[in-house]
Amino acid sequence: MAILHLPYSSIRASSAFSPLSILFRSPIISRTAAVSFCSSSEFADSVAKDDSKRSPLKPGLYLVGTPIGNLEDITLRAIRVLRSADVILSEDTRHSGKLLQYYNIKAHLLSYHKFNEAQREQAVLNRLKQGEIVALISDAGTPGISDPGTQLAKMCAKENIDVIPIPGACAVVAALSASGLDTHEFTFVGFLPKHSGTRKERLVVSSNETRTQIFYVPPHKLSQFLDETTPYFGESRRCVIAREITKLHEEFWRGSLGEAQQEFLIRQPKGEITLLIEGKEETRAENPTESQLEQQLAVLISDGHSLSSAVKTVAESTSMRKKEVYSLALKKFGKQIQVEDEAAE
Repeated sequence: MAILHLPYSSIRASSAFSPLSILFRSPIISRTAAVSFCSSSEFADSVAKDDSKRSPLKPGLYLVGTPIGNLEDITLRAIRVLRSADVILSEDTRHSGKLLQYYNIKAHLLSYHKFNEAQREQAVLNRLKQGEIVALISDAGTPGISDPGTQLAKMCAKENIDVIPIPGACAVVAALSASGLDTHEFTFVGFLPKHSGTRKERLVVSSNETRTQIFYVPPHKLSQFLDETTPYFGESRRCVIAREITKLHEEFWRGSLGEAQQEFLIRQPKGEITLLIEGKEETRAENPTESQLEQQLAVLISDGHSLSSAVKTVAESTSMRKKEVYSLALKKFGKQIQVEDEAAE
């Protein structure tokens, strides 16, 4: 008879019947199996016993995916690595401590975040060169994806130190899978750049892509994001606002960008937000109108871009030839830029 140990969170059994066991006929192994529901710490202990039968982990940097909300969204392999690590680099040691406590993992935690990663890198590299197992985790999701870790992985690759990914929960994939938008091709943009000009340049490119566009948006900046984005994508473009994924108050709001503007003008959402916008409808090499090109050029030029830089950005995001866009730019903005240059002199 096979015995399977599964963690529980919502199931509660009296002390007389804890842990809760259920007998059932397994269609996989053609015999009776017992499923035992246990606490997270008991579950972690059972994983540890299984680990003892496996060969030890090789030294290297392990990028460990962690839950994005629900603590049960972690793999057995991730638990094993965290238990075996000589040190765990953590974006926030207090936050990560809760996860480790939940699974009864006792490990040496070392803070590693965007404000100290440059200072920590050499010490971490020295540990790795000495043959240690170093695990890197972020507050949620996968290290290096809109979180610290990219630079360290690059340095390890350069030094021929093994970098081992341990996959886990991912807000981008989770949101996309349940969005109802096209999943065949997508662009993960992440957080928009802070600089206004660079941010608008990114929006020009994204609004003209036929792929689903995926952004991370801070909840307190959602209304601002929608106000900035809508003029480029258009009010009728469909979007999905995924909030608090895997958590108790998980929400998927669906509608047009125009409707989203109205909805979240007075409503202040809480929690992490992944925002998806449908790609531009593919047309038969339909060139943008002169007024549309002029509007895009005007936005970029008013934001401080040079004439040639604005022309390059617009040409790359449309089906227009650069020469044609440059001719229009000279006709519409040539005199204005000349006057500004003369005034600067």
